[in-house]
Amino acid sequence: MGKALIIGCGGVASVAIHKCCQNSEVFEEICIASRTKSKCDALKEKLESTTKTKIKTAQVDANKVDELVALIEQEKPDVVLNLALPYQDLTIMDACLATKTHYVDTANYEPEDTAKFEYSWQWAYRERFEKAGITAVLGSGFDPGVTGVFSAYALKHEFDEINYIDILDCNGGDHGYPFATNFNPEINIREVSANGSYWEDGHWVETKPMEIKRVYNFEEVGEKDMYLLHHEEIESLALNIPGIKRIRFFMTFGQSYLTHLKCLENVGMTSIEPIMYEGKEIVPLQFLRAVLPDPASLGPRTKGKTNIGCIFQGKKDGKEKTYYLYNICDHQECYKEVGSQAVAYTTGVPAMIGAMMVMTGKWNKPGVHNVEEFDPDPFMDALNQWGLPWRENFHPVLVD
Repeated sequence: MGKALIIGCGGVASVAIHKCCQNSEVFEEICIASRTKSKCDALKEKLESTTKTKIKTAQVDANKVDELVALIEQEKPDVVLNLALPYQDLTIMDACLATKTHYVDTANYEPEDTAKFEYSWQWAYRERFEKAGITAVLGSGFDPGVTGVFSAYALKHEFDEINYIDILDCNGGDHGYPFATNFNPEINIREVSANGSYWEDGHWVETKPMEIKRVYNFEEVGEKDMYLLHHEEIESLALNIPGIKRIRFFMTFGQSYLTHLKCLENVGMTSIEPIMYEGKEIVPLQFLRAVLPDPASLGPRTKGKTNIGCIFQGKKDGKEKTYYLYNICDHQECYKEVGSQAVAYTTGVPAMIGAMMVMTGKWNKPGVHNVEEFDPDPFMDALNQWGLPWRENFHPVLVD
């Protein structure tokens, strides 16, 4: 079918690359590019004897548009799959514009010096991508990503209008460490230590970090404490799902994680403000990232399951209706298949699927779009095929 350039070689990228290699009919060729080429070479060596997909590797600094442009012009991919850091979204989008190449990512841009993430920076590219005749798909992970596809599917098949969405992200896995993060520590800690917020009656309602707590009993995981966070898909769903009155996002955390996080906050280790240390300027959170376990190393020691999905409330044929769409994923099964824990798996699989949607032309809409703006059906079919089968509950317990 075609060729993908995959930028990044961390835990999520490794999953997406494994999945591309399983899907050789679509991904006839891939090029894996990262600042550290040796990581790309090691993954190529591991996979190339198991797949018909032709694998190349390259070194690139994703902060530098000229290097990205040169690599895209050299490789001539059909799509660029951005699995680098959110700080690098705009440089990669600039390079895709310059070369008229389709673009897919999993997380929205955030500036490195400000713990704030929103779509405004990327949505500002809409007209330029449209004029260039290329498609950008934003947020093709799980949340954001599958949660947006779930919302579009629910609206298309189950509701005339959706009024309330609660996104529930439960990780019931245990990696055995007193404190570790399941994805990039810097991004994870910035996200959970920021103020929470939710969308209600046409405006944002801001909360203090971890201020709103609920307890929910998750299928195959059990009862867990979950906390309201700000999350980027709330912003796009509020625009793209008609009739919406409120959208909230909840994520589960264990007490050990919260206790360690509070201690680290209290001593300044989660700060993104540079400090001087022995004559050098360092960012405390970046130093903390360096001493914490690498999320990619958690796979062999993580046991348990994730349960992530959306509870919808709305109307169908004039009657009130509730509906729950979700996925359950087993950490150890993920590790057996692709050598990762389930948090990376649940992001990497939809990243491959998003790139596949663009490569096959099933999602083809010049401009910059979030996943819920496309037909959800082929993506939903692909989730069942490629390792993230979804489940339905027509009488879910609601979150108060």
